[in-house]
Amino acid sequence: MVEYGDPGRHVTTLNVILIGAGRGNRLMPLTEIEPKPFAVIAGKRILDWSLDAFRENGLDRFVFIAGYLQEVVRREYPGFTFVENAQWRDNNILFSLMCARQYLGDGFYGTYTDTLYRGGAVRALRDSPHDITLVMDTRWRDRYRFRSQHPESDGEKMQAVGGLVTRVSREIVPEDASGEFTGVFRMTARGAAQFLDFHDGLLASLGSEGAIADGRPFRMAYMIHQLDAMIRSGIKVHCVSVPGDYHEVDTLEDYDLAAGDWTRFAKE
Repeated sequence: MVEYGDPGRHVTTLNVILIGAGRGNRLMPLTEIEPKPFAVIAGKRILDWSLDAFRENGLDRFVFIAGYLQEVVRREYPGFTFVENAQWRDNNILFSLMCARQYLGDGFYGTYTDTLYRGGAVRALRDSPHDITLVMDTRWRDRYRFRSQHPESDGEKMQAVGGLVTRVSREIVPEDASGEFTGVFRMTARGAAQFLDFHDGLLASLGSEGAIADGRPFRMAYMIHQLDAMIRSGIKVHCVSVPGDYHEVDTLEDYDLAAGDWTRFAKE
């Protein structure tokens, strides 16, 4: 199998890293006996919507970062490669991703596992010529009008000019944001090397308990904390845009909103 974009371009298929160690407390009781990605929306698990989006683009080498109820995921998806985030209670997305470090070096796709998106988002990533590319939802504020439990101040907002990301931070004023980071991204081997080297530098200087942003210790960093620091250091990060057809499912309210909207795609 090959990853493809331009005709005649043949590249070894990259791993798809599924970041799924967390519990999802705000989705209780849905996450009491099953992990967050197992929540069913429009007839399929959130996780299966993501898998279909990647498979539609010829990508099916999945590496699942497991933590909460990992035995359930291992039983239901025996074809995955699994890595364990044994300290999932005490760290966050960035440290969770690093648990799969051995699968990142050749380049990789990555995704949160509590989000809904379509194959077109993955296709745009696949065809990007850049080393680090993020998917940005440009119609993000349409969703936030109905999210009383997840205000715009919590959004992983982005600013971009001509596809070049200039900032990614919750601190961006909503009116100044170009869009919201969807948690879906791709890095080439060069991009992965930049990312890993930068992470190692931060860890060496901060340790796991040093503050990365907002007073939070580095072990509790989100992806966007490192990405924003990389951008400020001069490393180029690019984006591709999707106008909607995206949901983050963080709360029960989000679940209801996504379930109502995603029925559009249930029979495709």
